Amino acid sequence: MRAWKKTLAVLSAALCLAPAAAPAQEAFPNRPLKLVVPFPPGGLTDVLGRTVAERLGAALGQTVVVENKAGAGTLLGAEQVARSPADGYTLLISTSTTFGIAPALFKSPQIDPLRDFQPVSLIGTVNFFLVGSPAFAPRSLAELIAHVKANPGKFNYASVGNGSAHHLFMEDLKRRLGLEMQHIPYKGTPAAFVDLIPGKVHIMFSDAAVALPQIRAGKIIAYGTSAAKQNGLVPSVPPIGQAVPGFDWQAWQGVSVPAATPPAVVARLSAEMQKFQQTPEFREFLVKIGMEPWGPITPAQFSALVKEELPRWAEAVRVSGAKLD
Repeated sequence: MRAWKKTLAVLSAALCLAPAAAPAQEAFPNRPLKLVVPFPPGGLTDVLGRTVAERLGAALGQTVVVENKAGAGTLLGAEQVARSPADGYTLLISTSTTFGIAPALFKSPQIDPLRDFQPVSLIGTVNFFLVGSPAFAPRSLAELIAHVKANPGKFNYASVGNGSAHHLFMEDLKRRLGLEMQHIPYKGTPAAFVDLIPGKVHIMFSDAAVALPQIRAGKIIAYGTSAAKQNGLVPSVPPIGQAVPGFDWQAWQGVSVPAATPPAVVARLSAEMQKFQQTPEFREFLVKIGMEPWGPITPAQFSALVKEELPRWAEAVRVSGAKLD
């Protein structure tokens, strides 16, 4: 179990939600809210954001409008939320990209995850599949490793951009195994798959939401998963960590608000999210899009996770040598 999971387990015994809203705050919310998704429409984060907006809106009795604000490695959307009034009406789908990778990737990021945001609720983690084209010779992870080692520099891998989780995971795997492969960044996983399926690029890490339909249709081969624990979506695909000790990567997704948001408002948002997050329907939805649901944790626990994860992502960026597109 990773260190931050142990930290959350310890904190869960000591931390509790902030007190219920004071009478002066009871009117919240009395108008529509906005949920900023710092990614383009159509991807996993966008699908998640729209479902969260629908369920949170129903719980609060107000419309939650989704606004896609992509760009600058997700920092455009994050900065918009950080500079918004801290009243609980503007929320951010916060991810390990925004609160972990981007601050390390950009020389002068306009936001600081610890200073500018108050985490509300962690929703779940995303396990990635290492996938390849059927036109590529290897049919297992062992064959893949042996094939690439025997042909240094002859093969390539795709990602959704320099410094993306897809890129960092592959660079870590290359480093651990001593592999030589060329990196080819694309503007999104669907674009990469256009070249992956016919074999113009050989392998890549992909989130399950995009990879699963193609795996099940036999259009791509799954070699392993990024998380060290077994993935229940495709039980026949083993964790890469079984063959490469220490390899264990997942991305997380949650909801945050500007840092100065009143504690009572944060507590209300967190409580309402935790209610629907624990329903079987929502948990089944997360599994279907390739996420591992999280049990309820407090805003303070979520803040502790962000703080603990920052150095790990920063080190991954440093070791990868990732440069901005």
